[in-house]
Amino acid sequence: MSATHAPQVGRAPGAGWRGLLASQETVAAGEERDEARRQSGCVPVDEVGDRTRVSVSGVLRSVVLRPSEGVPTVEAELYDGTGAVDLVWLGRRRITGIDPGRRVRVEGLACTIKGRRTMFNPRYELRARPGE
Repeated sequence: MSATHAPQVGRAPGAGWRGLLASQETVAAGEERDEARRQSGCVPVDEVGDRTRVSVSGVLRSVVLRPSEGVPTVEAELYDGTGAVDLVWLGRRRITGIDPGRRVRVEGLACTIKGRRTMFNPRYELRARPGE
């Protein structure tokens, strides 16, 4: 005897998976917020003001090397569970340890460039990766 399933009214196909993924993203963001709060002296990214010297802590979500004809740069996006800040190191072709997934604590002058929080040439401290 085969079972038949009635379609769920009001739910889009695949909505269950999207809900599960959203929940995992929410959990990951919460874990990042908790880890950033444990770092003494760090400010949550969503509280960083324009033209303020701050320390923030989080995980690098992306790292891009831009060795163009002009000044070479290393650009990274740091996420702490409350928001993201772009990190830009001018005059660098590579920074050992600055890799996606790495936890870092950075300190520097925050500004807003094209609507995004940005720090140029911040001081950085590599932190242990999850599970290390």
